[in-house]
Amino acid sequence: MSRIGNKIIEIPEGVTVTINGSVITCKGPKGEATCTLNHGISAHMEDKNIRVVRENDTKQVKQNHGTSRANLHNTIVGVSQGYSKILQMEGIGYKATMQGEDVVLNAGYSHQVTIKPNTGVKISVAMVNNKPEITVSGIDKQAVGQTAARIREVRPPEPYLGKGIRYKGEHITLKEGKRAAGGKK
Repeated sequence: MSRIGNKIIEIPEGVTVTINGSVITCKGPKGEATCTLNHGISAHMEDKNIRVVRENDTKQVKQNHGTSRANLHNTIVGVSQGYSKILQMEGIGYKATMQGEDVVLNAGYSHQVTIKPNTGVKISVAMVNNKPEITVSGIDKQAVGQTAARIREVRPPEPYLGKGIRYKGEHITLKEGKRAAGGKK
């Protein structure tokens, strides 16, 4: 029994939802997005609530029940509030600048790395405590996360000094170096 699939989705104020078979269109203050339900899953609207129901109890339909409900909920939250991820750059000489819609990163390489955002995603760069902070925002949770992961992939944080690009609030466990660990006896 899917606990997530059985949860009711509440539609917030300012969001309109249109159900057309397995395609659900959501319009809100942040924009418009569509969500396609998996085979064997249907959605029913009751007042300001949506219930996601599976048509039968085969194994694949049971597995898709919670996923379809989560995707629909993420679409509704995206058009009403939006999603954002913040990345911080840690290291000497690490810089991030905007070039049109793309972000150009100087992350300790001999060349600059340019990252293009996924469709529907906006990137902005701000300086906080003399360190660049990159904000990735949009209405599609998957696209925001994918763009942020591509930026972090340029220079992941390393475990000895903590230099690199990390998510805001991400904890990096630092290792002690060889010299501090033992040395000569």
